[in-house]
Amino acid sequence: MALASAAVLRRLSRFRASTALAIAANRALGDARSILSRNASTAVANDEVYSRFESSKDKSHVTWPKQLNAPLGDVDPEIADIIELEKNRQWKGLELIPSENFTSTSVMQAVGSIMTNKYSEGYPGARYYGGNEFIDMAESLCQKRALEAFRLNPNEWGVNVQSLSGSPANFQVYTALLKPHERIMALDLPHGGHLSHGYQTDTKKISAVSIFFETMPYRLDESTGFIDYDQLEKSATLFRPKLIVAGASAYSRHYDYARMRQICNKQKAILLADMAHISGLVAAGVVPSPFDVADVVTTTTHKSLRGPRGAMIFFRKGVKETNKQGQEVLYDYAEKINAAVFPGLQGGPHNHTIAALAVALKQASTQEFKAYQEQVLRNSAHFAKHLMAKGYELVSGGTENHLVLVNLKNKGLDGSRVERVLELAHIAANKNTVPGDVSAMVPGGVRMGTPALTSRGFTEVDFEKVAEFFDRAVGIAVKIKEASGMLIVYILCHSIYLSNLSSGAKLKDFKAAVDTNPEFQGHIKALREEVEDYAKDFPTIGFEKSTMKYRN
Repeated sequence: MALASAAVLRRLSRFRASTALAIAANRALGDARSILSRNASTAVANDEVYSRFESSKDKSHVTWPKQLNAPLGDVDPEIADIIELEKNRQWKGLELIPSENFTSTSVMQAVGSIMTNKYSEGYPGARYYGGNEFIDMAESLCQKRALEAFRLNPNEWGVNVQSLSGSPANFQVYTALLKPHERIMALDLPHGGHLSHGYQTDTKKISAVSIFFETMPYRLDESTGFIDYDQLEKSATLFRPKLIVAGASAYSRHYDYARMRQICNKQKAILLADMAHISGLVAAGVVPSPFDVADVVTTTTHKSLRGPRGAMIFFRKGVKETNKQGQEVLYDYAEKINAAVFPGLQGGPHNHTIAALAVALKQASTQEFKAYQEQVLRNSAHFAKHLMAKGYELVSGGTENHLVLVNLKNKGLDGSRVERVLELAHIAANKNTVPGDVSAMVPGGVRMGTPALTSRGFTEVDFEKVAEFFDRAVGIAVKIKEASGMLIVYILCHSIYLSNLSSGAKLKDFKAAVDTNPEFQGHIKALREEVEDYAKDFPTIGFEKSTMKYRN
């Protein structure tokens, strides 16, 4: 590995992505197609080859190629059955987790393709392994489409498409551009931030980022639910971070990227925009873009972008500034970030994912994708409006993107209890911290988003129904909590335990009441049946209903 890394680094230092490479790749692709078309008649069916093996003295024992080409249902019926059960769940359920989506059939075909077979440490034109001419084409095309999808000038921006997921991508940026224990500021996790931005508590470093770097959070103004940029600026003046992250996983408002740039400039800090949740919206041009002011932009590719499970790192290139001597100073991010991804923190890339990402990015450049993202925003705004009309408090008082964060404290509930009832009613949402929470396991909120159901064809009127389903689930949770609390008090018969009446006892008591009380089970069953009947009327994404094993 060390020799491979050294060899690749030497080749990387000589490699430059250029028009000449693209021309050569296109010429090679044309030549390959020409040769393949001439030789098409020489292809022999596998069954004929299997028969030849069976009758061959030297190859009669070679039976495994046939097994390798057998379908999943024959090779592993247990996993095949689990997949069929998951299809049924996706068909009949309501997916409201904002970080989830239904990716397209074409993307899944690429993910499940033979592109997974090739090992290709390095980058296009600079691989350690041979036989990568078509892998190079796929990765170069993916990079080209990534820049085009976000309307970026290739002379000013570069992109790495090999990072395996969002958290590794962020860590790769930190290790590329910072020294160990240099300082990072990011939105606090209980205020809508993300683990990969360096979360830690008063007593424990939760994210490994906080072990290797010094991290300090900025927070929301709890009276408004908006980021407190004034306090962020004051904290940055004292903390003097080397890098500030503009990005969140549960923040329903736009970032003020211009203000973040100003704060970074005062500290001479790098601005990293993590747009994992909103990258699809950014690609469609329906929310503000971080690319105008950020130094580096990271994103996952499977959320609103609706691609495979992967990540991208965009970085500035070209002229950074002119120094006092009148000399142009160039960005050095490309070499550092690419080296941090490979060989720094990864080995061979997942070529099937990169090929699938190229497909998703092609889709992201279409008018249909923009129409979809516009509908995502309309659905989210309409959903928020109807939730508030039913008396729910939303953190920040509304939404400007694809998600809503419901603060359940005014209902006397927490996110864990509501999440459980929703799950039993076939509605997938997730418990989430809200400002003021002290526990991530029993947080005060529920986070919901519109991308997945919009992919299935939900519009505003459908989200009115979803808000109604949610409200009914919360009502059931309130009754269960009250009953479970009173049950504990009744059994223990001591006034010292009366506090359980207001707290609803412990979460395990709540779950026990759900599992054992026929009345509550009846309410949940009735809601589940309505949810499933409603969801079944919409298209499934990635598979056809008629092919499902379980269609009831």
